[in-house]
Amino acid sequence: MKLKAKPSLSTPHQHTTGSLRAGAAQVDLTPRKPSFLYGYPHVPRTSTGLLDPLLASALYLADDAGESVMFIGCDLIWVPRDLSLHAADQIAEATGLAAEHIIISATHTHSGPVTSNMLSNATDPVVPPADPEYLEQLERAIVQAGRESHEAAQRTGPVKLSFAWADGSMLGTNRHHPDGLSLPQVPVLWCREAQTDRPIAVMAICTMHPTVLHEDSKLISGDFPGQARRYLQQSVIGPDCPLVYHMGAAGNQSPRHVVKANTLEEMRRLGQALARAVADTLPRADPMGQTTICVRQKLVDLHPRQLPTVEAAQQALRDATHRYESLQKNGASRPEVRTAECDCFGAQETLTLAQAARRGQLAEAAAACTPAAVRVIRIGPLAFVAWPGEVYVEYALQVREKYPQAWIMTLAGGDLQGYLVTQAAVDEHHYEAGNALFDGPISAGRMVQATLELLAECGA
Repeated sequence: MKLKAKPSLSTPHQHTTGSLRAGAAQVDLTPRKPSFLYGYPHVPRTSTGLLDPLLASALYLADDAGESVMFIGCDLIWVPRDLSLHAADQIAEATGLAAEHIIISATHTHSGPVTSNMLSNATDPVVPPADPEYLEQLERAIVQAGRESHEAAQRTGPVKLSFAWADGSMLGTNRHHPDGLSLPQVPVLWCREAQTDRPIAVMAICTMHPTVLHEDSKLISGDFPGQARRYLQQSVIGPDCPLVYHMGAAGNQSPRHVVKANTLEEMRRLGQALARAVADTLPRADPMGQTTICVRQKLVDLHPRQLPTVEAAQQALRDATHRYESLQKNGASRPEVRTAECDCFGAQETLTLAQAARRGQLAEAAAACTPAAVRVIRIGPLAFVAWPGEVYVEYALQVREKYPQAWIMTLAGGDLQGYLVTQAAVDEHHYEAGNALFDGPISAGRMVQATLELLAECGA
């Protein structure tokens, strides 16, 4: 899909009569051979088995005026931007759906294969490049899920949508400040066949990093979202009803302060708690009635981050390492030590990026991520916002302050080679700020502004 700089993709339909068609599918995208499990730097971690299959889960919706949208959630840490664009083009060619109306996101599990070659990891001797053979498998799976969801809609009668939000506060907190800003509500879209009540799909957005499992786990897994799907499909919605899961603006949201340990038991506990919370919403979800769809897009140029000199970055790494070692030595709490360790990772990644900038490599990496596609999908009274990258929750809350019915999903259409952080994160030397390729306050501010404009245009 070639991105074109135009302000919108469709005109909002003013009528309110009409019915929806829908179809859903899920396709296995689990690696076929042992794979390096990506998400934690400097740790050799090759899979030794399978805990959860990794899936591409798709939901296609179309109204009677010809407007349509497709959501595809993938159980991966990232779906590369160029792969997303190419897969969307193939789905569009097969289905007639506009490529810009195909939202491909990643759940962000840290227990799946490498999918993107991150410039910030260039000096990490442990992390391998993404396997081209697996990327081909991934693209085929995404395209298959998209095509099958569209085909399923042709076999299905009119559908009904219901909406509720579940309480996800048990999953975690603000990563750096446990009492800080968070977005614990989990929006749940419940799609069923109108005449038979047959479940078609559940779609949910969870504003939390799925990072219960750490370096010592060598099982392929979707982390707690994978366990939530397992519970829901076994106990509530049935095995053929996909859970289309997206990560919200969880750049600074983590289970770190609520888990007792980074174990399979804790991962299952959180996943089942999320599943029960979602299941509890389904009987009381509000029917949405007659529903129309509107999809809009703006392309946003992102502002590169101003990196320190190599020498300054080296000193910052020494300072971060000293703080981490001091906390370890003095018996600080597990979350505090882990946060300091991650800050060391961020300082190392800043150094790597500073070295890349000195070699003239930064501009090419930034150009591969831009322009960023910001998309708004209005479905009846609801609005879903698709942003690329890992984004701090503050920016989602800025949108929701003006549009409470808008729900933000991230890692939709690419990884941005890092985070979009706040100025406070820069000032406090957060790990995520060290990892960032783009200036968060400027770039995320542009995305927020584009989102507000699109929500107004789309009649949200």
